[in-house]
Amino acid sequence: MSDTEDNTPPAKLPLDGWHRAQGARMVPFAGYEMPIQYEGIKAEHDWTRSSAGLFDVSHMGQLLLSGPGLDEAVEALLPIDLSPLSVGRQRYSLLLDENGGVLDDLMVSRWPEHLYLVVNGATKWDDIAHMREHLPDEITLNHLEDRALLALQGPKAVDALARHAKGETDLHDLTFMRFGEYTIAGHEVTIARAGYTGEDGFEISIPGEAAEEIAALLAGEPEVKPIGLGARDSLRLEAGLPLYGHDLSPETSPIEAGLVFGINKRRRGEGGFPGAERIQREIAEGTGRKWAALVLEGRQPAREGAEIYHGDAKIGIVTSGGFSPTLGHPIAMGYVETDHAAVDTALEIDVRGKRLPARVAPLPFVPHKYYRKGA
Repeated sequence: MSDTEDNTPPAKLPLDGWHRAQGARMVPFAGYEMPIQYEGIKAEHDWTRSSAGLFDVSHMGQLLLSGPGLDEAVEALLPIDLSPLSVGRQRYSLLLDENGGVLDDLMVSRWPEHLYLVVNGATKWDDIAHMREHLPDEITLNHLEDRALLALQGPKAVDALARHAKGETDLHDLTFMRFGEYTIAGHEVTIARAGYTGEDGFEISIPGEAAEEIAALLAGEPEVKPIGLGARDSLRLEAGLPLYGHDLSPETSPIEAGLVFGINKRRRGEGGFPGAERIQREIAEGTGRKWAALVLEGRQPAREGAEIYHGDAKIGIVTSGGFSPTLGHPIAMGYVETDHAAVDTALEIDVRGKRLPARVAPLPFVPHKYYRKGA
């Protein structure tokens, strides 16, 4: 889950001044001025894998839905089964068009009397317009523009955050995809044990006016450093997580992208959501192409748009690629014809006119370290 670039004039995040004071190099991304790096992408990547990285993801949209018949209204829009989603739980879901193409991927949480959604920054205005057009008038949609969103990711995130987060549930006991209400420095915050790096970690929704105070508090811990977009992308690539606008788009279906888990079992059978006919057909009959992980030989990475070949036949295209700091070699993800998507299939990728050997690999490239119940 992530964002696309756009051409709108960049806005400033609540932490804009704080990022610059930390030495961040700022770039336009998803309509905002965002920190791409502080001390260097590899150093920030490695720090997050070994300690705890603080990411500013306040550009993402935080939406609060409420009203009579809320579950039925949202289930008509998303392929999610809300019946098992009790207060304090979070699920991954997809916003689909009538053809089953992916308009966005998002997180859905059950708050008391509300559903809380986190959507991608570059698509949030389109998402809001789409939801307002398709949800009944009885459903109220509030865009929480006055809130910031921080992500603290890495094996030492829990220890650093637990020193400041006070709530009914000990932060150490909060498991993956659950959330709770806490206070940090007297500010009411919501903390979900989730993230986009494959590491154990948290996403912290906070009042915008408290963003700088809380960011400084967390970054003051010895385990924590601020991390930019560059390392966020290399971390999510190693974790095998799709990036919206690159790996996901209206031209791709969730089944092609291997996201059938985002369509709950009951909904796969019942349908009743946009694009259900295509989704059900692809589940039953398969797809002509699949999203696949690729490992390249050598050190030259393949970037988005590179063509994938089997012999002389072009059989796919790279949607994300780069050099893996953790593994020490290039990795990529892309769509390939299903007949060539099996693990260990030998392929070639055209990088600037040169065919580089590659093979299909299992996902994730680097094992996830989510904190699950019983772990």
